[in-house]
Amino acid sequence: MTSSTATTQALDGASIDGGLYGDITDFARHTHWLNGPVSAFTSYGIALFAVFMLVGWWAARRKDAPVMAAALAAPFAVVLAYVVNDAIKSVFTEPRPCRALPHDFLIEKCPPLDDYAFPSNHTTVAAAAAVALFLVDRRLGAVAALVALLMGASRVYVGAHYPHDVLVAFVVGGLVSLAVTWSARRYAAPLVTRLRAGALRPLLA
Repeated sequence: MTSSTATTQALDGASIDGGLYGDITDFARHTHWLNGPVSAFTSYGIALFAVFMLVGWWAARRKDAPVMAAALAAPFAVVLAYVVNDAIKSVFTEPRPCRALPHDFLIEKCPPLDDYAFPSNHTTVAAAAAVALFLVDRRLGAVAALVALLMGASRVYVGAHYPHDVLVAFVVGGLVSLAVTWSARRYAAPLVTRLRAGALRPLLA
């Protein structure tokens, strides 16, 4: 009875944009030369955002305290965005498209039943990092945003998510990150200024 109720209440992603999902996975079916690179990027490209955040921190050492506060807050913004996104997943419990549309082309292995689709965790993390980095350095943020867009697109290409999973993930990651990073710029700058005068100066300035 429990599983039946859960299935009834779960978000039906296929009815939202299953057709568009099918068009994108059909494109993947006919671009085999691209399958390998996109699969590698969607699996390991998330590590690029850790590199971007390190670059942001390094660049912030030469900037004022609010910028350094934003750089230090970026990892926390990403983690909080992930937690919020995972909570949303547990509410909507949308089955992965590989289960709702099992005959569509699939590159990424179908995950367990309790690994839900809506919204996309990969995309949420990427969007959160990009927004945080934009408040640290606009050029770095623009590069991160481009990579985040590619990450979102790759999640649909490999068959892991519907397009709406990715679009909502951008919103969730962006809003959570904006709130955290903007708050850090506004309220944590005095703390950074004090720490820059102490033993942590080599890390902060």
